[in-house]
Amino acid sequence: MKEKEQHLQQLTEIRDMMSKSSRFISLSGLSGIVAGLSAIAGATAAYMYVNASPLVQMRDYVIGMDGMYISSTLLFLIMDAIAVLVVALGAGIFFTTRNARKKGQSIWDAQVRRLLGNLALPLGIGAVFCAILLYHKIIFLVAPATLIFYGLALINASKYTLNDIRYLGIAEVALGLAGALFLGYGLLSWVIGFGVLHILYGSWMYMKYER
Repeated sequence: MKEKEQHLQQLTEIRDMMSKSSRFISLSGLSGIVAGLSAIAGATAAYMYVNASPLVQMRDYVIGMDGMYISSTLLFLIMDAIAVLVVALGAGIFFTTRNARKKGQSIWDAQVRRLLGNLALPLGIGAVFCAILLYHKIIFLVAPATLIFYGLALINASKYTLNDIRYLGIAEVALGLAGALFLGYGLLSWVIGFGVLHILYGSWMYMKYER
C-alpha cells in the first residue's frame, strides 16, 4: 500500500513538472495591482472631463453635444486609454520580468510566445471592432466591448499560464455583457473590470504565489 502511494506521489510530481514546463508561471500580481490603479485613475480623468458621475449614464452627457465636442471627447478618451495601456503594459513587463528572473524562468521562450499569441488574437480582433464602433460614434459600446474581448483573450491564453487567469477572464466577459445590456453604464463596468478586479486579482496572486 505504501509503495502504491509513493508511485502516485511520483506521478503527481511528474505531472506538476510537465505542467510547469509547458506554462508560463511568472506572471506578477503586482502588475495587476498597478494596472488596476492606472485604470481607475484613467476612468476618473474621463469622468472629470465630461463632468459626469459614475452612477449616472454617460450617454446623458453626450446627447445634445455638437459634433466638434463629441470629436474632442472621443480624442480625449482615446488618449486617456492609451496612457492607461502604456502604464499597465510597462508595469506588467517590469514586474513579470523581475518575477521570472527570481524563478529562473526565461522571459522569452516557447511558453511565452504561445501565451502572447493566444492573448493577441482576441485582443487584435477586439481592437478592430472597437475602432469600428468609434468610427460610427457608438461610444457607449466601446467600454463593454473592451471588457468582453479582453476577457476572451485571458480565457484563451489561460491554458498557457496560471489557471487563475481563466476566472478573471470569465469575470471580465460577464461584466462586459452587463455593461452592454445596461447601456450607458459601460464605463462604470470598465472601472470595475479593469480597475477593481485587477487590484483584487493582483493582490490574490501576490499573496498566493509571491510572498
